[in-house]
Amino acid sequence: MNVLNETTQESKPLRRPEWLKIRLNTNQNFTELKELMRGNRLHTVCEEARCPNIFECWANRTATFMILGSICTRACRFCAVTTGMPTELDWEEPRRVAESVEVMGLQHVVVTSVARDDLHDGGAAIFAATIRAIREKRPWCSVEVLIPDFQGNWDALKVVMDARPDILNHNVETVRRLSDKVRAKAKYDRSLELLRRAKEMQPDIPTKSSIMLGVGERYEEVLETMDDLRAVDVDIMTIGQYLQPTKKHLEVVRYWTPEEFAALKEEGLKRGFKHVESGPLVRSSYHAHEQVQQAEANAK
Repeated sequence: MNVLNETTQESKPLRRPEWLKIRLNTNQNFTELKELMRGNRLHTVCEEARCPNIFECWANRTATFMILGSICTRACRFCAVTTGMPTELDWEEPRRVAESVEVMGLQHVVVTSVARDDLHDGGAAIFAATIRAIREKRPWCSVEVLIPDFQGNWDALKVVMDARPDILNHNVETVRRLSDKVRAKAKYDRSLELLRRAKEMQPDIPTKSSIMLGVGERYEEVLETMDDLRAVDVDIMTIGQYLQPTKKHLEVVRYWTPEEFAALKEEGLKRGFKHVESGPLVRSSYHAHEQVQQAEANAK
């Protein structure tokens, strides 16, 4: 079978293949983590974006914290996070995140956010405060941040980089041709510029980016995206299958096979990424701690 075929648009929703079946695991760790989040009035991208790996990750006491509230000022056509106009900015949120990280005993934490285009710095100060709060409570815990583009405000980016996260993650989400269709307000070249500037500001901090497959991209376009990311010295890349969260969102054009994901991983490693996580259920924060360890090992 040729795994390099281009995608084709179907006239009706595609049936989810066997390799995308998700194993439910609502054990005690899952229940305790859910109660912890509720008790501290915190949000996770695991829940808000309907991540398919929530049962596995929560059962293993890992989570991606979503700061700056639960309402996003953008309406990307792939994302299930609620869209609207946020009404508050909670300066106590960094402390509560740090306390939760301490209670959970995490070794690696991922912090992301909704887009806050209503704020002059896009929420950069809260990101920085969260990094510092986690370091104060649990200094041996590595901190990865998955940030929005701050509308090209490079002073805001510098605020985050000056707080020195262990990994700076910003997702291009899709190939250049489909970026305007898939993302709201975000621009492909602006994302590349953010990643370039982040590396320029702090050359020793690894950078990371992610794309999802299944929205109409072609194989060669994915390779071009890899080349674009390597051109700005991105260290880690993750590739996963897009899953339509609701009927209002973009339909899945094609389900890429595990063999195709494996082939893309090899292509990425050939291009010089220190680590490539590629698979149908891979998300930007999936097995994030293992990604860091593998990237560090490959860099030696």
